[in-house]
Amino acid sequence: MLYLLIPNLAFMINTREILIFFLLISLWPVKLSAQFNISHEVGVITGPAGFFTDYGERWNIRNNLENEGFGAGIVHYMNFAYKSECSCKHTEWWFSKHFRIRNEFNYMSSKLDHYGPVAAKNTEGGRQLRAMHGNSYLYEVGTALEYHFFGIREFRDFAVLFGPYISLGVHYVNYHPNAYSELGDINSPKVLFPTFEGGLNLETGNTFSILGSAGVRYRLGKFSDLQVDLRAEYYDSDFIDGLNVPATQNKFNDFVLWFNLGYIYYLDF
Repeated sequence: MLYLLIPNLAFMINTREILIFFLLISLWPVKLSAQFNISHEVGVITGPAGFFTDYGERWNIRNNLENEGFGAGIVHYMNFAYKSECSCKHTEWWFSKHFRIRNEFNYMSSKLDHYGPVAAKNTEGGRQLRAMHGNSYLYEVGTALEYHFFGIREFRDFAVLFGPYISLGVHYVNYHPNAYSELGDINSPKVLFPTFEGGLNLETGNTFSILGSAGVRYRLGKFSDLQVDLRAEYYDSDFIDGLNVPATQNKFNDFVLWFNLGYIYYLDF
């Protein structure tokens, strides 16, 4: 149900305004560092990523499963719940008790093929779709504001073992699409599916994305957590896959659902 709602929500949001908002938030801790210490955590995340693009029928189950990619990333967290030099609480602010700022660098990729009723037909169009193959590589850097339902210090001190959270953020994205056809030159009218004419662009590009996630941390030990996260990411471009179909049914830009596992290590305890 989540993947049905995210595109409609993201479609109405101005990406650039949200980018400015989160950049200001990410700079805010630097300005406060003279007065309040910031505690740091680092980690790695990885897991399968489902690409929802102009390849195949978007809500076709097989299309969504077959066009599954992979993602990996390095994450850095900042929190304000305790002083790093003494591991003691230094403020009672509600923000410092429940919020982390997450910065990260991610890599995602996926092979892309056409699946669905049209591609399955024994027609010229069906043959063109089945013969077309693509892939996309994404490099992302960005920040997010993470809200934790239980107190960050209480979770760190084993008062609870599970720490659920939600987040909202923005990323700068560099994408590299590619496509070819088994029938010959992908740009030939006899090779490219007619609906795609005028909508194929395989050049490297840059864009922004809005992302929302929900997850949970599990306390592994004194210095580490296990993290499980489900993320939906909507891009401010429809050329992530190299296709922007010039048709009325193409209502949304590309987006990704990413389920990832992470290992987080506390640098300041």
